[in-house]
Formats: sequence, C-alpha cells, structure tokens
Amino acid sequence: MMADLNALTIAEARDKLRAKEISATELTEACLAAIDGAGALNAFVHHTPEIAMGQAKAADARLIAGDAPAMCGIPLGIKDLFCTKGVPSQAASAILNGFKPAYESTVSQKLFDAGAIMLGKLNMDEFAMGSSNETSTYGDVVNPWRRGNDSADLTPGGSSGGSASAVAADLCLAATGTDTGGSIRQPAAFVGITGLKPTYGRCSRWGIVAFASSLDQAGPMTKSVRDAAIMMEAMAGHDPKDSTSADLEVPNFEAMLTGDIRGKTIGIPREYRMDGMPDEIEALWATGREMLQDAGAKIVDISLPHSKYALPAYYVIAPAEASSNLARYDGVRYGHRAKLAQGDGITEMYEKTRAEGFGAEVQRRVMIGTYVLSAGFYDAYYNRARRVRALIKRDFDAVFAEGVDAILTPATPSAAFGLGEMADADPVQMYLNDVFTVTVNLAGLPGIAVPAGLDAQGLPLGLQLIGRPWAEGDLLNTAYALEDALGFVSKPAKWW
Repeated sequence: MMADLNALTIAEARDKLRAKEISATELTEACLAAIDGAGALNAFVHHTPEIAMGQAKAADARLIAGDAPAMCGIPLGIKDLFCTKGVPSQAASAILNGFKPAYESTVSQKLFDAGAIMLGKLNMDEFAMGSSNETSTYGDVVNPWRRGNDSADLTPGGSSGGSASAVAADLCLAATGTDTGGSIRQPAAFVGITGLKPTYGRCSRWGIVAFASSLDQAGPMTKSVRDAAIMMEAMAGHDPKDSTSADLEVPNFEAMLTGDIRGKTIGIPREYRMDGMPDEIEALWATGREMLQDAGAKIVDISLPHSKYALPAYYVIAPAEASSNLARYDGVRYGHRAKLAQGDGITEMYEKTRAEGFGAEVQRRVMIGTYVLSAGFYDAYYNRARRVRALIKRDFDAVFAEGVDAILTPATPSAAFGLGEMADADPVQMYLNDVFTVTVNLAGLPGIAVPAGLDAQGLPLGLQLIGRPWAEGDLLNTAYALEDALGFVSKPAKWW
C-alpha cells in the first residue's frame, strides 16, 4: 500500500483506482486512519467507518466490473447540514440532538449513486449561521494552518469549517459544503483549498437543513479546480422534489477545463476596494489580474454600485427566512424537548425548548428575522431589502450584458483569525467577513474561491471568481487557468 493515499486529489485517486494501482478499500482505510489521528481539529463529529467500508467494498466491485463513474471509490466528508439516512444529522445544533433522518438528501444520494464513500459527518456553524465555526454544539473546529511559529488555534472559517479543515488536512479527498452568504468560499480561502458555490438551483436543496431558502446552495470543497469540476458534475442535476431546482442538462465540467481563456473578458469591480483591506490582499488581487491578462483575457474595470448595500440587505433577508424555517423546531415532532415544570403549557414548552436548543447566534438571527417580518416593520426592512437585492442582481446582469465573462475579487477581507479573537467584538464585525461573498448569493450567481498565496504570517489567502448564471463550466475553466498561473501548492505543517 502506498503512503499518504489520503493526500491524493480526486483526479489522481480516480486514475489510480481505474488502473487498479490502489483499491477503494485501501484509500478509505487511509482516510479513516487520518481522521482517527486528527481529533485536535474537531472536524469530524459523527464517524461512520462501517458505512465507509461497506461503500468501499461496493465501489471496488464496480471498479473491477469496469463501469465506474469518476467519483467511484472517492472518500468524502459530508457536512452535518445534509440529512444522511440513519446517521445523526444535527446541523450542529443541540435542538436536533438524536435526530437520525429516515431519508437521504438528494446531493448525498447522487454522490453515493456515483460510488462515493461517506467517512462521516463534518462540523459546522449551528444551522450554518456563522463565519468562524464557533457556534457549533460540537465545539470549535480548528484550522490546520498556524501563524508562523505561533501555536494559537485559528478559525477555519464558516459555516463549512469542518469541511474546510478536513480537506486541507487530508482527512478526506473532498467534502460537501453549503453556501448561503459565503459559507463555502470563505472557509476555502482560509484553509488554502478550492470552494465552488454553484448557481442557485443547480444542486437540489432537498434533504439539506434549511437556513435561508432563497440563498442556500450546496457545492464541492476540494483540493483543486479539476476536483471541483468532477465532484460538481456528480452533485448537480434536476430534482422534482425541490421546486427551485433547475431542469437543465449537467455538462461534463471536467471536459471544459482547457485552460484557454484567450478572448475572455474579466471585470474588476471598483466597489470591492475596501478601506482597511490588508495590503497583501490588494497585492494578490493585482497579481491575479495580471495573470489572467497574461493568459490572454481582457481586463476591464466595472462598477457594481449597489454592492455597498449587500451586507445590510443580506442580514435582513437571511434572518427573515431563517426565523420562518426554524419555526419548525418546537420540541413537538423531533429533536430536543425541554423538561417541563408542573403547570407548564404548550407555550412554555416551545419557549424552554427553543431557549435550550438554539445557541446565541441562532437566537440572535431568529429574533432579527422575526422583527423585520413583523407587521410594523415589514415594509421598512424586509421589502426594502428585497428591492435592494433586485438592484444588486441588476448590477450583475448589466455587467454580463456588456460582455463580461467573469468577475475577479478577493475572497475574504483578511486571512484566518484566531478562535475567540472576535468573541467580544460587535457581531457586525464578524458579519463583515462575508463582504465579498454575499452579493453572489443575493444574485443567485456561481462563485469560486481559489487559493492564491500566503500572507506574511504564512496563512493562505484566496481570490474569488464570479460567473454568469449557469456558466459553471466556463467559470471553472477561468479558475483552472488562474490556479495554474498562481501555482499554489502549500500545505499546512502537521502539528495535530
């Protein structure tokens, strides 16, 4: 058996599996061993080694038969937001303690149908609300990267922090994530991996615990752009069980990775130049621009004038949808139910259950959401935010109508910060992490974060490309050209 099979990319593993150089069983065992040795990262929260080994044996049989799709035999981590049949699916919340769904989410089912292997469930921010993976009932996830010789634990970003940490530390070959305002792209940037948020409707939301239904979208978190293309194809596709799922052909995304972007037009939005943004991010953005130009793309300055209203609009719309989606967690049908005192009625049961079951950030957002939807404030907040959202979408539409193929921006306003460093800050400080990513969700567009370099402290920084609706193939190809030019190959030094 070869050493470090868990460090392979999907593409490398697929080729070795098909050439019978390795087996899915060996690959899975290598990942399970890596997970067992990485407790300090707190990335995997529900371990499913029996399921994994069963799926690996089935994958080996398919590989021998010779009809195996690209994802066959590839060990993955599944974010705890995806319902997995018979396996705890808690959305990292105490209110769903003990919940084991009787069904499989469409995305995880598609991956398993393609022969992928589930190693276990990954930690995340509670109900996907957070940018630092500090709101989880399972405790914080730790970023495998560290600042220089400093041993302080850093955030892997959120909400898909467990997915990011697990992929960066080679505990799995790839992982599923979800992105409501940047929850795939921001953590990917913080740990030096690739994260793709598809066009809204490209992947089914059925069986994924809802946060904000008009914004949520599942996507792959991988070690390379090629891997994102391979995994994306298996995840995507129409699902009649999700009314927002698009009935569109899923292309062979990997086949579209030519690396040729000559004649493409890349827009640079002037509104994304933020006060106080670190010089290193500014410099990296300029480097990305030059590299795309050297690869034959035309670079143009563009304006997205309503971007400055994106964060406030997002933090009205997302909590409003969350407050309505989370109303179902009432202690009646499933999950946690509070112990009641003599004389307590149904109102007390709801109140005590929700007070015990939801963490502080979820409570904060439910309250904000309930407030902005209340009779006297509906027009002032929610309707106004919806109008702003339409204007943000119109900004992007106008830019694409002028012939822009993709937009290049930073992925995050900083590198990963220390766990606990933002604990005493105003919650809005934490929300600013999403400043470059939320516009993409509000407009329903595809976006990808690609690792671009290291800052002075040796931490990864990412760049983001935003694409036209449904043009993931074209977006992935531009990202592929950028990835090739940037040549980022750094890995965190193993300390865990």
